[in-house]
Parts: sequence; C-alpha cells; structure tokens
Amino acid sequence: MKSIKGPALFLAQFANDEAPFNSWENITKWAADSGYKGVQVPSWDARLFDLNKAAESRDYCDEFKGQAAQNGIEVTELSTHLQGQLVAVHPAYDVAFDGFADATVHGDPKARQAWAVDQVKKAISASANLGVCQLATFSGALAWPYVYPWPQRPAGLIETAFDELAKRWRPILDHADDKGVDVCYEIHPGEDLHDGVTFEMFLERTDNHPRCNMLYDPSHYLLQCLDYLDNIDVYKERIKMFHVKDAEFNPTGRQGVYSGYQPWVDRAGRFRSLGDGQVDFGAVFSKMAANNFDGWAVVEWECCLKHPEDGAREGAQFVKDHIIRVTERAFDDFADGGTDEAANRKMLGIY
Repeated sequence: MKSIKGPALFLAQFANDEAPFNSWENITKWAADSGYKGVQVPSWDARLFDLNKAAESRDYCDEFKGQAAQNGIEVTELSTHLQGQLVAVHPAYDVAFDGFADATVHGDPKARQAWAVDQVKKAISASANLGVCQLATFSGALAWPYVYPWPQRPAGLIETAFDELAKRWRPILDHADDKGVDVCYEIHPGEDLHDGVTFEMFLERTDNHPRCNMLYDPSHYLLQCLDYLDNIDVYKERIKMFHVKDAEFNPTGRQGVYSGYQPWVDRAGRFRSLGDGQVDFGAVFSKMAANNFDGWAVVEWECCLKHPEDGAREGAQFVKDHIIRVTERAFDDFADGGTDEAANRKMLGIY
C-alpha cells in the first residue's frame, strides 16, 4: 500500500486580477499559508503560467518550480480542461465554447479544434519539462446533446461520435506516450466521457492506450447516483489523478437529477465545500490507499454557498485529516508463529 500525497489545490477557481491571486509568486504564497503543499496549475491562465515557454524551455520550467518551492509549494500537475473541451465540440455549443479559445480562432470550429490540439500537446510537453507525469483534461463531446434517447437515436450515431472522438485524441495520446505523461480525463457530465461505460467505449477505440487514464472526482458520480466507491475498485489501474470535491443530492417531488434548469443554489444536486456534502471521504481515502494510489489529493473548490477562501482553508485541513499514513506491517504480526514450508505441510496433513 502507498500513502496519498497532499493536500494540493486546483488554482483555476482562485486566479483573478487581484492580489494575492494575480501572480504565480503571490498565489503560491497564499496557497502555502492556507495549508497546502502543492498546486494544480490551469495551463490557460497567463497570469500564472506561460504555456508556450514551458513547452519549449526547461529553464523556464525550472524557474517556475523553483519560485513555488521557495514558498513551500510543489507543482502537482497541469490542467487543460478548457483546451481539452475544444478538441471535440458539438455545433450546438460553438458559441458558448468559443470563449475558451484564442480570439484568432473564434467563429472557426476547425481552426479552434486545431488550436486546442496544439494546446494540449504543448501542455504534455510542458508537463515533461516540469517533471510531472500526469495531465488533467476534459474529453470534449460530440454526442452529449443526445445523452437522453428522445427522439430515438438513429442506429450508429453514438458509435460514430466515439469513433471520431478517439480519432481526434489518438495523436495526442501518442504524443503523451512519447513524453511519458498520462492523460487523465475528468469523468464529467457535459463530456462524452461522463461515466465508466463511456470511458470504456473510448478506451476500446484507442486500443486500450496506456496513456488513456482517469481523473477521479466522486462529486460527479454522486450527482449521477453512480457508485463512486465501487468505481475506484473497477478502474483502479486507470485512476491516476484525484480531485477531492464534495456534493449533495437531495431530490424532491419537484426535481431530481436534471434539476429543472435551476441555478446551482436551487438544484437538487449541488457541489459543496469539503465536509458539507454527502461524499463518504473516509471510505474514498481508504479505497485509494488500499489500491496503492500514490498521487496527489487535489482540492477542487466548488460550492454554491461558502466563500472560496474559507473553503480552501478548510479543505486543506480536511485532506490532511483524511490522508492515511499506510502501515508497513500487519496489525497481527505480534502473533506470528514463525512457521516454514515443512511446518505448513505438517499443519495441513500433507506428508
């Protein structure tokens, strides 16, 4: 068994134009003061990180890591959630997702996709230069508008969507393999990879690619009424990253999983700060330890009620309290009788 590293914090929800969230030096100092040992970096946020330089320059990456280290912080992973989303976009979402891309490719889906692929590949190269072996991302989605089969889906529609999704991602996964980096898809509603079945459909089409892996986040499973503990056992060989995020699901006679288009605070399923929701993190951390997960426990703060700085501070302590320092010996070693093969055979009556 192995012990999880942490706590770490995903910075995407905190970076902004005001101190201490407006620069790499300031935000890493703040993260350390809040109780964190590591941070996950949004690769698209130029206030914190220069992706183009990082993809080309190990010197830049060494300086980037060094500045964080001076503040007691490690770089745990890079994130390409926004760019990964744009690798595959259904036309219904073209306008909504254009804002994730560089302005030069707005209104041009093909150019936007090419830009996104280049961005993810650069982030993979940057990860290798930083000496980190996992990259967080979204898969994007072509089939999501058809997630509920009404009207009846025509035969082959979903298969075609997943064939195309795998075709777009295969060169990225191959580049990741060349660089020694695992691509970890956050299994998430809105993505074609939104549960175990869809992940397996994609994995099959990428020929079980060794770099095709999962970012585990139990909050997204709780809100789907999926068994988030069994999921850890089913996919333990593919889970390479871990977002620690809480959620609650409180259906009523008026709303359930789909929540009637309501804002987050009024939904039956809501994201909550750590400890305020329904995820059994004692069981989650136990499963992760038993399955030898030795990556980082990364707090992703998303809450419809609590202030983010309070959620971050409380989240650091929450993770510290849940990380299990795994034992190096069995609890009943004191009763070891010290037998050998001959004694074992005699105990079994084998002569």
